[in-house]
Amino acid sequence: QERLVESGGGLVQPGDSLKLSCVASEQTFTWSPLAWFRQAPGKDREFVAGVNWDGSDTYYAESVKGRSTVSRDNARNTINLQMNRLTPEDTAIYYCAAAVAKNQWYSWGFASRWAYDHWGQGTQVTVSS
Repeated sequence: QERLVESGGGLVQPGDSLKLSCVASEQTFTWSPLAWFRQAPGKDREFVAGVNWDGSDTYYAESVKGRSTVSRDNARNTINLQMNRLTPEDTAIYYCAAAVAKNQWYSWGFASRWAYDHWGQGTQVTVSS
C-alpha cells in the first residue's frame, strides 16, 4: 500500500529550528510533485511548501518564505522541510502530500490541497515557551 510517513515534529521554543521529513513507501511517489501542508486547531489546512517532480522548482507560502527550505531526495523517496525562526503561529499538524495524478496538480496548482491525492497522517509541531 502506498504510504507517506512524516517525522520530526515536536515541542520547540520560539526562535528554534525544526526539520520535518516524509518518506514515501513506494516508487509511485518518486516522480510526483510533493508538498507540506499544515492545519492549526479551528483553521483550514493550508499550503506551506512544495517541490516539483525533480526538485528543480520549489514553492513557499508567504508565511514561511525566507525562513524555510523544502527539498527532496528521489533516491530515498524523501521530502524534507527545514523551518527556522519558528513562532507560535507555526503550531499545527504538518502533513506531507503527493500528487500522483499530475493532471490534478496542473489543474489546481501547487498550493491547492485538491491538487494532491495522497496524504500522510501528520506530525505535530508545537512552538511554545
